[in-house]
Amino acid sequence: MEQMATIGLDIAKSVFQVHGIGKSGSVVVQRRLRRSQVLAFFSKQSPCVVGIEACASSHFWAREIGALGHDVRLMPAAYVKPYGKRQKNDAADAEAICEAVTRPTMRFVQVKSPEQQSIMVLHKTRQMVMRQRTKLANTIRAHMAEVGIVAPIGRKGLELLLEIIRQDEDGCLQDTSRSCLLMLADQFSMVKAHILELDRAIVADVRRNESAKRLMAIPGVGPLLASAMVAAVPDPAMFKSGRNLAAWIGLVPRQSSSGGKERLGGITKQGNRYLRQLLFVGAMAVIRYAERHGTRRPWLVRLMARRQTKVAAAALANKTARMIWAIMTTGERYREPLLQAA
Repeated sequence: MEQMATIGLDIAKSVFQVHGIGKSGSVVVQRRLRRSQVLAFFSKQSPCVVGIEACASSHFWAREIGALGHDVRLMPAAYVKPYGKRQKNDAADAEAICEAVTRPTMRFVQVKSPEQQSIMVLHKTRQMVMRQRTKLANTIRAHMAEVGIVAPIGRKGLELLLEIIRQDEDGCLQDTSRSCLLMLADQFSMVKAHILELDRAIVADVRRNESAKRLMAIPGVGPLLASAMVAAVPDPAMFKSGRNLAAWIGLVPRQSSSGGKERLGGITKQGNRYLRQLLFVGAMAVIRYAERHGTRRPWLVRLMARRQTKVAAAALANKTARMIWAIMTTGERYREPLLQAA
């Protein structure tokens, strides 16, 4: 039997599909594996190229199979889909993966280490807990509004409602509704404590990482963004330029060009939504500070003069992403622009 040169592996929770071809391009093996059989199968194969879609658990399998001597390459699922033929099933998916991984223009995803994945777990957990806090706050406000108690917008207004629920000196709440609201108030306090604990863990991680500490010197980059960027981008050198990193995050205009005529729209909103959100929030903070106190960056002054605030924030977020790439690849530190003589 011909030796396999390329394998397409369609991963799942329990059932895995293998499609292997030889150097001549002929199909050598097509078989289904159980989860317990995957590593045993690859340990018997000579080193070859293994293609996997970048999806849930793909980084784990890439590390495990790569440790057996194989060249494992992860690919975005959207880039693999055009190579599928007609109906979708596990065998067709594995064949499409095997075909896509051999393409010279294919773009690959860097395999993350367990440490980088654990940091992203911190961020994803914080995201989920933040959503829970928002839901609890809105629920408490809605229930209190039903009995005619409305507080101002913001944190202080919510704290006022929580104080009314705990004391209820006027007796405006029925016993049944007050007991339910007390449960929501306790959950809200617990969620706040969890957020504080997660924030401390992220800050501690940033202090241990030299690259993250250098990123925090950039205006608009805080501990959250610095930690997430280092964890989400294992090797910044995989991007040819800062523009490529900004495009990967989704901070470039959407193109609909044809016939030599360029048509550009808003940002594509493709790529990493979490990083894009943090970059945009940081850019908005820089712009708000510049509106109140001024800035030494002439580029930003000219941008704010001719563009709306959120458009300027998207452009500044793009620029920040490019600066992050430059600092991560060169190892240099951020330097404030010098004031030019009039």
